[in-house]
Formats: sequence, C-alpha cells, structure tokens
Amino acid sequence: MESIVADSKDSTVSKIISYQILMIIIMTSGFALTGGRSAVLSAVLGGAAAFIPNLYFALRVHRTAGQEARKIVRSFYAGESGKLLLTAALFFMIFQFPNIEILPLLSVYIAALSVFWFALLMR
Repeated sequence: MESIVADSKDSTVSKIISYQILMIIIMTSGFALTGGRSAVLSAVLGGAAAFIPNLYFALRVHRTAGQEARKIVRSFYAGESGKLLLTAALFFMIFQFPNIEILPLLSVYIAALSVFWFALLMR
C-alpha cells in the first residue's frame, strides 16, 4: 500500500514539474514571437526563478518519503526555507543582468507558479 501512495505522489509531483516546464516553454515562445532577445532572456530567467526552487523543494521532500512524520515535517520546513532563499538569490542574480524586462520576467514567473493552483483545481 505504501508503494502505491508513494507512486501516486511521485506521479503528481512529476506532473506538476512537467506542466511547469510546459508553461515556461509556452510563455517564453510567446515572448519570442512578440519581443526581442532581451524579452526572451527575461522570460527564461523568470521561468528559472520559479522552476529551480520548486525542483529543489520537490527533491528535498521526496528524499523523506516513507520516513517518520517528524522528519517529513522538518524536511518541509527546511525545503520551504531553502526554496525562499534560493528564489531571493536567483532574483538578486537576475537583476544583475543588463536590459532585463520586468513584464516577461514576472509574467513567466507567475505563470509557472500558477501551475500549482491549476493542479489543485484539477484534483
């Protein structure tokens, strides 16, 4: 029974990660068609700022699957803290680039994060 639950969780997490990548690709393609090189770079960096911390969190929590509840909760807190710090560090690095466009950056960032909301609505 535990392996079925773990497989279901892995499946949900991998679907969300896949949908995030798809959303980033679609949004970046849209900016590639309508904007210039700096819009595409900004869109890619916005997607990376959303995707990389979420992937870190997912991998961190996945390592504790099947362990006692206290370790899982501790992993969630550590993962979320690391995710927030990683997001802040990524945005700090992103804003060091010249000619970053805010609209593509934040549009793709928000779109990638919205995948979680749509995943909740679909369940």
